[in-house]
Amino acid sequence: MAETKKKRAFSGIQPSGTLHIGNYLGAVRNWVMTQAEYENIFCIVDLHALTVDPEERASTLQQQTLDLAAMYLACGLDLQHCALFVQSHLHEHAELAWLLNCLTPTGWLNRMTQFKSKAGEQQEQASTGLYDYPVLMAADILLYQTDVVPVGDDQRQHVELTRDIAERFNYLYGETFNVPAPLIREVGARIMSLDEPTKKMSKSEPNSYVSLIDPPDLIRKKLARATTDSERLVRFDQNRPGVYNLLSIYELLTGQPRQAIEAHFAGKGYKELKSEVADVLVAELEPIQQRYHQLMSDSVQISAILEDGAARVRPTAQKTLQDVMTRMGLR
Repeated sequence: MAETKKKRAFSGIQPSGTLHIGNYLGAVRNWVMTQAEYENIFCIVDLHALTVDPEERASTLQQQTLDLAAMYLACGLDLQHCALFVQSHLHEHAELAWLLNCLTPTGWLNRMTQFKSKAGEQQEQASTGLYDYPVLMAADILLYQTDVVPVGDDQRQHVELTRDIAERFNYLYGETFNVPAPLIREVGARIMSLDEPTKKMSKSEPNSYVSLIDPPDLIRKKLARATTDSERLVRFDQNRPGVYNLLSIYELLTGQPRQAIEAHFAGKGYKELKSEVADVLVAELEPIQQRYHQLMSDSVQISAILEDGAARVRPTAQKTLQDVMTRMGLR
């Protein structure tokens, strides 16, 4: 009996600072848990990291890329189930992005909420790259004929744009791209800021997140300062974002059902909640941190892994780009 072909999954994270628990619980941990189910392509999207303050990134980008690769591997990505590589090591990403730009209406990009959120009132001064970021993301995904894209809920709109672009190209030039679907977890898809729990946890706001390499005492300190409310009742209630966020983290780390968690914290206060969330978080991160520091002691090994990953996916990228260029009359 023929073996069922696995669906291909594509995921990418910018090398723009240390991963935090929002990245881990919302994405990376789930990739690790389900990696055997898919043919995985994991990309460190360094070109995307240039969309904001590229001159500041120039001196740190390569080191941050190695850091992120080490952290991916420390979290449990298995090279038997995935290819791990750097976006800029394959020129096909940027070339396909330009070709897709030429058939993507600006009206579609004007609807992208992340640009408005990141640029704020400085939209006229923001880089064209930040505005055009979603088309490069579409190219990243479509280049590998991806079936599913594991993303946080905040990236759903970009995957929908990718689908629109693929369908438009297929309509204009004939069937070329597979039309991917977003793969979003219902629980923990979006871990919120510790100090402003109505906002997403962000690397750009130091008080909002716990880094995967934070030492235990710092983790406990950050959790102790996390915003809650004055109600003092520990239960899942989305109208109380601070407590809900802490309970969601605890839920994901322990795997316990919500009813059991609420029963466990019955009669306890926020001090106990924060302390126990810190305990399970420290226990979760300890082996990851040990593996990360081991990997970072040998950057040559990490570079070799990234080169091997690029070599594994390059034939697929080359074929897709060649097909697109032929259909568009360039070849």
